[in-house]
Amino acid sequence: MLVKEARFVVSNSNYKSCPPPIIPEYAFIGRSNVGKSSLINMLSNHKGLAKTSVSPGKTQLINHFLINEEWYLVDLPGYGYAKTSKKSREKWKIMIEDYLVNRENLVFTFVLIDLRIPPQNNDREIIDNFGESQLPLGLVFTKYDKLSKTEAEKNLSIYKKELHKNWEELPPIYVTSSKTAMGRDEILDFIERTNKEVLPSLLKKLTGSNKI
Repeated sequence: MLVKEARFVVSNSNYKSCPPPIIPEYAFIGRSNVGKSSLINMLSNHKGLAKTSVSPGKTQLINHFLINEEWYLVDLPGYGYAKTSKKSREKWKIMIEDYLVNRENLVFTFVLIDLRIPPQNNDREIIDNFGESQLPLGLVFTKYDKLSKTEAEKNLSIYKKELHKNWEELPPIYVTSSKTAMGRDEILDFIERTNKEVLPSLLKKLTGSNKI
């Protein structure tokens, strides 16, 4: 897929206020400081589309970006940032869960994982929650360029072994580097193929339910 246009549309704290659900939507979620903004900028080929910061926990709303006037890329708040208040974390959790469960045009969610660190409980928890809820997801391992090839392969193997404890068949896996654009084509090609598959049924469902 060639990204010709990418623009910010709106931020919301409630899925009911998100843009009309008439085109496919792909969400990106991960631990704070996992490199989500950098990945979004890399995928969109737009360095300033998503704001990056050395301070984790900056994304606090559901952010919609329109890509090629054809689909939405959705930046969801990060999780696992200890310095935010318990009340804020609970509020974000409810906001994210409501969006993931109820957003009718959400096609797929990419869960970002820092390849440099061992499996984290909150990563495994959210991945398992997707499985239990039967929500489609893919795993995006970030920051490949921060490791040697041997270290990256070792860490990926460890993570796969850990996931196999609860997953017989693993979700799709993408290994990425925002610095080198590694994994960009694979993710965008997946989205392009999926759009062609889901758009007819999505339009039929929405038209039939008078959502347009």
